[in-house]
Amino acid sequence: MRRILIDTDPAYTVNIGVGLIERLGSSIQELEKQPESVMIVTDSTVGPLYAKQVQDALSHYHTIVHTFPAGEAHKTPETLLGILRAMAQHELTRSDLVLALGGGVVGDMAGFAAAVFQRGMRFIQCPTTWLSAVDASVGGKTAVDLPEGKNMIGAFHQPAMVVCDVETFKTLPELRFADGAAEMIKHGVIASPELFARMKDLTWRLDPETTVAMNVEIKRSFVLGDVHDQADRQMLNFGHTIGHAIEAWSDFKLSHGQAVAIGMVMETRAARKLGLSDLDESELIAVLNKNGLPTETEASSEEILEFALHDKKRRCSGVTVVIPERIGRARLQTLDMETFKRYIEAGRS
Repeated sequence: MRRILIDTDPAYTVNIGVGLIERLGSSIQELEKQPESVMIVTDSTVGPLYAKQVQDALSHYHTIVHTFPAGEAHKTPETLLGILRAMAQHELTRSDLVLALGGGVVGDMAGFAAAVFQRGMRFIQCPTTWLSAVDASVGGKTAVDLPEGKNMIGAFHQPAMVVCDVETFKTLPELRFADGAAEMIKHGVIASPELFARMKDLTWRLDPETTVAMNVEIKRSFVLGDVHDQADRQMLNFGHTIGHAIEAWSDFKLSHGQAVAIGMVMETRAARKLGLSDLDESELIAVLNKNGLPTETEASSEEILEFALHDKKRRCSGVTVVIPERIGRARLQTLDMETFKRYIEAGRS
C-alpha cells in the first residue's frame, strides 16, 4: 500500500492499494476521534457492487447507506437535499462520518453535504473510478451543479482520509478508463513529461498503484500552495474552461473526460494560433485518440462561448486560461473578453 500525506489544514492521507475496502474499518480506527455512525453515500451504479462490502468492513460501526441515481444529471440541489434530509433523519452528529463511495459526482455530493450539515462534519473519499482517484478525491473541492453551470454551489472541505482500492477499477467499463485518462493526460501536459509518456505508450494501465500515486503527487503539489484555487492551482483547469462548456452544451451526453479531452485540444490550438504558445496540438491529439478519447466537437464557437461565460472561472477582468508551453510546463494567462472570444474561435477552427 502507498500512503501520501496531503499536508493541508487539516492534513490527511491518501491510501492506495489492493483490498483496501476490506480494511476500511481499521483505516477509520486511525482517525483521532471515532464515529458512532457512518453514512455511506453512493449511487445506483456503485452501490450494488460495493455498498454491502463496505458495510461488512464497517461492522463495528452503525452504518446507513444512502443511494441516489447515477450520473452528472443528478448532481443537483434536489439530490443534495435528499442526502441532507437522510442525514438528519438518521440523526447523524458532527462527530459521525460520511463515506463517499463512487466516482467524482458521488465525491462532490457527499463532500458538500458533509461540509454544510450541522456546519461541517468529517468525510472519507473512497473513489471507485480512475477519474476520482487521480483527481476529484484529492484537494477538498466539493460542489453541486445548477442549470446555469457546473459546480456553481460548493465549498472547500478537505476529507479526513482518501482510501483508493484499485481493485474497484476492474468493474469499470472502458469509457470510464478513458475518463480517467483525460485527467491524467492533463496532469502530464501541465506538470510531468514522464506521466505523459506513460499515457502515450499505455503503460499507465499496467501498475495502477504507481499511476494513481503519480497523479496524486502532482495534484498535491498544486493544492498545497493554493488550497482555495486562487493562483497556480488553477492550472489544473487545463481543458476545463472549454470542456465544461462542451459538456453542458451536450446536456451531459458527453462524459466529463470526453469533454475535457476536446477542451484540451481546443485550448492548445487556440494558444498556438493566437501566438501565446508554440506547442502544437498534434501530439496531444495522438495521445488522446490512443486512449479512446474524442478531440473534436460539433458545437459552434458561439454555443461554446455562451456556456463558457456562465463558468465560475470567469472574473470581472476576463477569463483566466491555462497556456501549455510544452509537455510538462504551463502557465496562467487572463484574457479580456474580446480576446477570449477570439480564443474560442481559434480553438474551434
